[in-house]
Amino acid sequence: MGNTQVQPPEAAFCDLNPTRGLPLILLYVMPTFFLTVLILGLPLNLLSLWVFCRRLGRWTRSTVFLFNLTLADTSWLLALPYLIHYHLDQLYWKLGRSFCMTVRLFYHNYFYLSIFFVTCISVDRYLAIVHPLRSLVLLGRRQTHLLCVVMWAAALLLSIPVVTMTEIQTCPGSNRTVCPLYIFLSHTKQSLSYSLICSILGFLFPLLSICYCGLRSVMELHSRPDPHHKRQRLRVRRVLSAALVFFALFYLPYHMSRNAAVVMRVLYPNSPTSWGRADLVFSLEMCLCSLITCINPLFSCFIGRQFRKEFHGTFAVMFCLSKRTRMTVRKRQGMSTVTPVCALPETDSC
Repeated sequence: MGNTQVQPPEAAFCDLNPTRGLPLILLYVMPTFFLTVLILGLPLNLLSLWVFCRRLGRWTRSTVFLFNLTLADTSWLLALPYLIHYHLDQLYWKLGRSFCMTVRLFYHNYFYLSIFFVTCISVDRYLAIVHPLRSLVLLGRRQTHLLCVVMWAAALLLSIPVVTMTEIQTCPGSNRTVCPLYIFLSHTKQSLSYSLICSILGFLFPLLSICYCGLRSVMELHSRPDPHHKRQRLRVRRVLSAALVFFALFYLPYHMSRNAAVVMRVLYPNSPTSWGRADLVFSLEMCLCSLITCINPLFSCFIGRQFRKEFHGTFAVMFCLSKRTRMTVRKRQGMSTVTPVCALPETDSC
């Protein structure tokens, strides 16, 4: 062991052999995913912001949380072109350490913003059902906006260590600089403790909160025989199911693979081949988790009834759907302000 040559953790970013697993993901799969997410997610989220700001007259607490969730999606998507360019340019970072830290901060910060606002929606439903009178005091308009500010600040505070751990690395034998995520750097002890803290505070506690709020809400509604409460039970189950699907498909595998990648570095500090599989899985999870920004607008439609009506109506306006579809949208919306009518005759395409 004494004569073993220690390979730096960032070596995988310098030796870009496309026949190996990780470089293949970094050079081809990841930019493809990110570009697809940008093309699909940015229009959806910009349209959602427009619907929130221009079409919804009355905002509920859930509307405020959904708006902030969409705002977080959009801010992350606006930082995505820099990562796409970085991966397409053979992992050559040309924008300096400060911008590298900023982009990595955005990337890390976004996931916890998304988790926090999904949790806020679940807690809001719980308070409205189990403590309806108290919720008016605990989450009035001012308190709701203040809670959103606290969520942004909490996610930022949780992500600040990413800045201190982010480094620009220069590849041996070349002037190419790389901007790897802190997971792939050599601060194993610091990275492990930080990753575990984020997993507990930013993932496990919100997951337990969602489970508790959802189960308590369903139990409370089961104790009320009113048929109206049956519809409420169905809506609560929809919110709980959607939140748990988010956590099961995206957040849980992301945190498990991230912690596994760091743990492998701690257990085998001098054996890069031992980390390879964990790094590969985590890189794939980074790709899959980027899809959240495309799914969150659908989550908003799933949760918010009025938002769903206005969103569908706006789609009908933008794409000039057929006369039958326009009549269906108009019928569903009732007196809604969106009236999608195509200016051309019915026989012509819009």
